[in-house]
Amino acid sequence: MLNFIINNIATIIITLILLAFGYVAVKSLFKSHKNGSSIGCGNDCSHCGHCAGIQDKK
Repeated sequence: MLNFIINNIATIIITLILLAFGYVAVKSLFKSHKNGSSIGCGNDCSHCGHCAGIQDKK
C-alpha cells in the first residue's frame, strides 16, 4: 500500500484537488443564502426564481 501511495502521489493529489473542485461546483449549483447568487441563475438571482426568497432577506 505504501509503495502504491509513493508511486502515485501526484495522481492522488490531482484527484483530491479535482474532487474538492467538483464538490464546490455541485454545491454552487444550489441556492446560496450567503450572497444570493447561484451558477444556475448565472449568478444573478434578481431575475431567477431558482433563488426565490433570498432577495426578501436582504
